[in-house]
Amino acid sequence: MLDTLNRAQAHGLAALPPVAADSLLALIAMCNADTRPEKIDVGVGVYRDAAGGTPIPRAVKAAEKLLWERQETKAYLGGRGDARFATLLRPFVLGRHADDGRIDQLQTPGGCGALRLGFQLAKLANPQAQVLLGDPTWPNHPPMAGGVGLALSNYPYYDRDNRRIRFDEMIAALRAGRPGDVALLHGCCHNPTGADLSDDQWAQVTQVVVEHGLLPFVDLAYQGLGRGLEQDAAGLHGLLDVCDEVLVAQSCDKNFGSYRDRVGALFIKTGSRETTATAMAHFLQMSREMWSMPPDHGGAVVRIVLDDPALRADWLVELDAMRARINQVRATIAAADPRLAFIGEQFGMFSMLPLSRAQVVALRDDHAIYMADSGRFNVVGMSDEALPRFIAAVVATLDA
Repeated sequence: MLDTLNRAQAHGLAALPPVAADSLLALIAMCNADTRPEKIDVGVGVYRDAAGGTPIPRAVKAAEKLLWERQETKAYLGGRGDARFATLLRPFVLGRHADDGRIDQLQTPGGCGALRLGFQLAKLANPQAQVLLGDPTWPNHPPMAGGVGLALSNYPYYDRDNRRIRFDEMIAALRAGRPGDVALLHGCCHNPTGADLSDDQWAQVTQVVVEHGLLPFVDLAYQGLGRGLEQDAAGLHGLLDVCDEVLVAQSCDKNFGSYRDRVGALFIKTGSRETTATAMAHFLQMSREMWSMPPDHGGAVVRIVLDDPALRADWLVELDAMRARINQVRATIAAADPRLAFIGEQFGMFSMLPLSRAQVVALRDDHAIYMADSGRFNVVGMSDEALPRFIAAVVATLDA
């Protein structure tokens, strides 16, 4: 009997293979275990203000109060979530295309939920499609795309040692894509490099996408934190000008400071209203199988902010202040050493320092500074008070 049970368990949950540890989660655990009071965590991707905190924007707090006062029920909203929330995002995300009836959207649990749905639809439409991913890209992109069964292929994006976009190589790799392949593009504030395409480079990428029949999928996770709401979506708007089919994964987690509330939306454009309606029906069925319907609180709060002129204006003021701080910290780091000058030419919360893994470990061991082994660091991951020590430690490590 015991032998029978052992054989059965060998084919049950006990047979599960081990999972490789997530390097970022391991880094967070190491930082949390470090008792040195001067430690600096520039590994976690959250905005921090001058005092080192991650504040809730005033408009968001005010909207939460209004929601508490006015909400009369927590009955189900349906698979689209808060439809008004997603509709109000259209002018910000789509710009001049906001009134295009071939574009529809639904609320998702953060940008990750939108990415997952988009990849799954691409797989359903074309099982042989491959996802063209930048090297490097956000570490969660490959497992999300691969998790739905899509093949993955990298295109060169950034040369960390020479601090430049590998644009000619990127274009060559995209040209090698097959019709129906998914080209995953960062809308702005590239994570992990901070190196964004110029307007001219976006135009060339768009031309290749059209000529080779690729499906552009834009991850718009940091809109407003680079050059401004309109400018950060300029590449996307150029794609919408000429492409019949576009997917957009949008997140409010960063620009509304609503990280833990998981607030996102998925937008889709097809060549006709009818095809878009069919795609949306698939999205609703897929989301029904995964999360049934998205959580309401964060989407409702964003909807209240965008629906109220005074709250919307205050949110825009705070968003401008966040962007100004990011750019000011970048300028301060860039001015400290010629080897860091490139940081002032990039955008968003992340950049990659030209450090070896051994140097990253030395920063951790000797200076209590925590960042990813790749040298990716959160530009605004520290207070103003900690910034000079961070710069000094990085420069000393570069000199070592």
